[in-house]
Amino acid sequence: MLLLADLPFLRLWLGNTAAGAATTMLPVLLAIAVLDGTGSPTLLGAALAARTLGFVITTPLAGVLADRVSRRRVIRIAALAAAAGTALTALLLTSASLVVLAVAFLAGAGQGAYRPAYQAALADVVEEDHRQAANAVSTLGLRVSAVVAPAAAAALAAWLGARPVLAGTALLWLVVLAVPHLATSAVLRHPQVARVGLGTEFAAGIRESRRHPWFLPVLAALAAQLATGYAATQVLLPVISRDRFGGNAVLAASLTAYTVGALLGALLLTRWRPRVGGWIALSGMALYTFVPLILAVPVPAGFVLAAYLVAGLGVELFNVPWFTAIQREVPAHLRGRVSSLDFLVSYGLAPLGIALIAPAAALAGNQFILFACAVICFLAPLAAATVPGTRTFTTETEPIHTRRTSR
Repeated sequence: MLLLADLPFLRLWLGNTAAGAATTMLPVLLAIAVLDGTGSPTLLGAALAARTLGFVITTPLAGVLADRVSRRRVIRIAALAAAAGTALTALLLTSASLVVLAVAFLAGAGQGAYRPAYQAALADVVEEDHRQAANAVSTLGLRVSAVVAPAAAAALAAWLGARPVLAGTALLWLVVLAVPHLATSAVLRHPQVARVGLGTEFAAGIRESRRHPWFLPVLAALAAQLATGYAATQVLLPVISRDRFGGNAVLAASLTAYTVGALLGALLLTRWRPRVGGWIALSGMALYTFVPLILAVPVPAGFVLAAYLVAGLGVELFNVPWFTAIQREVPAHLRGRVSSLDFLVSYGLAPLGIALIAPAAALAGNQFILFACAVICFLAPLAAATVPGTRTFTTETEPIHTRRTSR
């Protein structure tokens, strides 16, 4: 963990961990505040949807701005928007529904603007040889906060009330404002890049992603997994935990096992740099196959927990090399846009899949849907692994001058 002794990275990491905690606390506190107050499940669902919409709409815009202007400025504006949206959501929760949706949208917009800017900024403060470890350490912070923050939020809400605690989480976003001064902006390093419309600049990011033969197939495999396997298990695990195991204990234990597996994966990748990082990443993605497969058959609870542990390990075996490859292979002046495309597809399709799984399961049955999703979770990364460049997530035809250091 020598990276944490590097002050610029430490400041960036602390802000990212605080942002992760605030992000995971928001839906928990919003649910408690709405359902314990004058709101309704309909308002809760609409507010969470508005938050997701804000995230999805803002992500590509932020990716362009993170390449066009100072990434530090984008991160700070995103943090202020998320802080304001969170605080106003708590303050105006009993107002008209449209007002609640607007401030929830603002909170999601801040979260969406932050993600690609942070991912691009990390590569500005960490040299290439240390980026995999930096991504792994970032993941460790996020995974720990994902466990601790919601539990702390629920406990504090029981003591102080959900709305005051929700307002207080806005302060976590202010930690992000400590983001360090970053390297010379991508635009200044590439003065030949013409200023054009935002849509044209985002299209340049899409063209860059297509220049790497492995990028879009792997992103498609990830999207297929999130929209099917991940979505199905999110919807059906609570039902299976209740109906098959008689309560919510297996639900809670499974999510804990998933987080423990992810922590193990991140810890492993702080030290291990596999020679075939792309294939290891895709193998990690394929490990999620075990979750819908195990849920589809009547097995003891221990098998379910083991499947989630393995899946958590796999998700970081994928995430860390994937983020590192984007930071390495994409030129600095396009890195924000390509990262935003990644987050746009990843976060945009998962809610759509979650919305469609319940009616699909009602029509075809839980077991059929889970088996079908298991097949997709296995075949999608397998198909992506056949594409040139996926062995190491490198683009062999890339000009030498676009890389900061050689492998």
